[in-house]
Amino acid sequence: MAFLSRIREDITAARVHDPAARGAFEIAVVYSGLHAIWWYRLNHRLWQNGFRLAARVGSQLARAATGIEIHPGARLGRRVFIDHGMGVVIGETAEVGDDVMLYHGVTLGGKGGGKGKRHPTLGDGVTVGAGAKVLGPVVIGGGCIIGANAVVTKDAPPRSIVVGVPATARPRVAGQHYGLAEPDYHI
Repeated sequence: MAFLSRIREDITAARVHDPAARGAFEIAVVYSGLHAIWWYRLNHRLWQNGFRLAARVGSQLARAATGIEIHPGARLGRRVFIDHGMGVVIGETAEVGDDVMLYHGVTLGGKGGGKGKRHPTLGDGVTVGAGAKVLGPVVIGGGCIIGANAVVTKDAPPRSIVVGVPATARPRVAGQHYGLAEPDYHI
């Protein structure tokens, strides 16, 4: 996807997810979650091309500027939106699907040491509430909603509500929106 097309898509995702968004220029200039993702893309490209130190230095500069830490080895899909963002941490082996929304204070963190897959995988359309911690190589199915401050250490099937400490998953009720509108990317 072309560079400018991707930026337009990111701005549209912000408008879709944030009812307070007033315009493309404001979003591009002041949304730290968007800036962190743009920095991540540059650093991820460096990481993939073997410039690991440069990628890590770039990710730390982005963290200092935005308050959001995204490891350059993580894999983020399209139209990921980080709302408010301060305190978000996304670990090295995390995988984030398309159309995912993360609120402030979210951690997609590792559990235990060693090599290999240590961080979560989020399917498409997942929403993760403020302060939630998703730890270890768990898989969160598409369309899940993770409640604020939940501590998730087990897999969750698609279209679940995941709440509590420790978090448990239950099926979403058809037709109930849980206070969230389904994204409309035709704005």
